[in-house]
Amino acid sequence: MERNLKNVLVISFGFLLLFTAYGGLQSLQSSLHSEGGLGVASLSVLYAALILSSMFLPPILIKKLGCKWTIAGSMCCYVAFSLGNFYASWYTLIPTSVILGLGGAPLWSAKCTYLTIAGNSYAEKAGKNGKDIINQYFGVFFLIFQSSGIWGNLISSLIFSQASTKVEVSEENLACCGAYDCITQTANTTGSAEPSNSLIYTLLGIYTGNGVLAVLLIIVFLDQITSDQAETEKEAPEAPSFWSTFLATLQHLKDKRQCLLIPLTMYSGFEQGFLSGDYTKTYVTCALGIHYVGYVMICFSAVNSLCSLLFGKISQFTGRKLLFALAAATNTACIIALLLWRPHPKQLAVFFVFPALWGLSDAIWQTQVNVLYGIFFEKHKEAAFANYRLWESLGFVIAFGYSTKLQVYIKLYILLSVLVLSMVMYGAAEYVEAKSSLGTPTATKKENVEPRAQESHL
Repeated sequence: MERNLKNVLVISFGFLLLFTAYGGLQSLQSSLHSEGGLGVASLSVLYAALILSSMFLPPILIKKLGCKWTIAGSMCCYVAFSLGNFYASWYTLIPTSVILGLGGAPLWSAKCTYLTIAGNSYAEKAGKNGKDIINQYFGVFFLIFQSSGIWGNLISSLIFSQASTKVEVSEENLACCGAYDCITQTANTTGSAEPSNSLIYTLLGIYTGNGVLAVLLIIVFLDQITSDQAETEKEAPEAPSFWSTFLATLQHLKDKRQCLLIPLTMYSGFEQGFLSGDYTKTYVTCALGIHYVGYVMICFSAVNSLCSLLFGKISQFTGRKLLFALAAATNTACIIALLLWRPHPKQLAVFFVFPALWGLSDAIWQTQVNVLYGIFFEKHKEAAFANYRLWESLGFVIAFGYSTKLQVYIKLYILLSVLVLSMVMYGAAEYVEAKSSLGTPTATKKENVEPRAQESHL
């Protein structure tokens, strides 16, 4: 096997193991640690730490440690989060969430850097186009990586379904599920008994083991980038400092189009935060039990992955505006339906319809917003994507931050309001872009962008 391809596969399966654990844990946080809102608070802190991390840590760590050891070290941060869940409290889960957030940005940046250098290195030796090889490497990576959402959630559901005690859901308890949830009550009192400590520890043991295996896989089998492969890196300007990155990010806000895209970028964080923080707890866990959370999120992950591939193919025929309209219409229909629907165990299929539709629209938000940034800000991509990470992460922080303070119907109205504002301002951004492009040949604009969609998922 060609050495660079072997390294791509090592990174891909390392991320698969790591995010099998993290993805499953994130889906369960609001249900597993509902007391005092600890679970969602930890996720809010995690994304706040990610904002700080993305501003200055990646270039420093990659320069000092190299890509291989940055990846291995950052993966250890994820293992720390799994360990913090064993004895979940404000004194264990919050610090480990900060650690994970700080490790998130360097992990993804080092991965992107490694795959890019490996692709260019192979292309140079084989006499092929560097961009084509890089796209192939990223395609292999995401093909393997995106299945992590399925495996992580499948493991949690299979383990929690082994609980020996099942509790019949009373109509009185079901009245506390859904949009008009009883905010003072915990959702785990319905659907099924709270999982025993032994089952929880079994699950966390498997997740931690996955993380440790991921770290060992990278340390043992991933080649460090050699001096000849990194030669182009040495010729490049020195990595930007924290302040230069920070100032470039702020300066980019002078662009009207960037300001107009802020609500749409934040909405991406809001809608993902609602599904993993609120839908899983107040609809699924409340009415069906925690052992169904994994199955429901598998449905979301599978549809999301398939639609990401589908919309990536058809966007060249439909254009992005039609896809954005489809996503907005789908999310609006789901939000209105969630406001009206009273979840009941007899309507089992409905619990899977919502995450499937949410997965369809999320696939559009993730792929097309990334492409939009690449097209609008072709000459200032770094500052543009720094803004993308900043505002999407802020959306996550806010969504998880108010999760325990407001009833679900209020959160749904907020989500709908942000969506409407996002679409209005997106339309204005397209208008400004069209005006500014009148004197520029549109054919020169590239309708592609380096794969970055998954970076938002940590």
